[in-house]
Amino acid sequence: MTIHKEGYASLLLVAGVLGAINFGLYWAVPDSLGVRYVLGSISLVVFLVVLQFFRNPSRSTTAAAHQVIAPADGKVVVIEEATDHEVLGGPALQVSIFMSPFNVHVNRSPVQGKVEYFKYHPGKYLVAWHPKSSTENERTTLAIRTETGARVMLRQIAGALARRIVCYARPGDALAPGQEFGFIKFGSRVDVFLPLDAKVTVQLGQVTKGGQTVIAELA
Repeated sequence: MTIHKEGYASLLLVAGVLGAINFGLYWAVPDSLGVRYVLGSISLVVFLVVLQFFRNPSRSTTAAAHQVIAPADGKVVVIEEATDHEVLGGPALQVSIFMSPFNVHVNRSPVQGKVEYFKYHPGKYLVAWHPKSSTENERTTLAIRTETGARVMLRQIAGALARRIVCYARPGDALAPGQEFGFIKFGSRVDVFLPLDAKVTVQLGQVTKGGQTVIAELA
């Protein structure tokens, strides 16, 4: 298990702030051993919580060409037909995965193909499960054309806590299934838009593992 590069600055900041607080308390009340012990314990728990958020487990992906893999760890919160006007220009099947602050937040490509479209959208910070978060929150849109010609679109969506969306992929990049393409800090959601003839293989409420769980099959 490694720590994701997006966590280095945050972990240094948290460690510095907690260290300064504990050091200040030591000098302010040097005889209050119990208070220092309690604050030190709380500080350790806080640091470990932030540390686990940035964990980056190694994942191996084994997928057939027609299979769509979960782009994130989390829970399936939406399976429905939706209309996209930004890229697809029509109806599509939408599968949305909500990531809590305790999930791994690495985002992985659901299919093998070439990136055709990328755009960052500034926006609001509604809770990630809000129906309008997909179109009104801060987000990125990524479209991938598979080797068989199918078009799969992804949206990384910020939530009430998430304040930084990172997407490394750009138009022209080739992605393998399970390959890391981005990261979202502190809980959010990823939407996957599929052709209408795709077969969804997950259910509402099902827990997914990014880079491993098959969420759909392309025709």
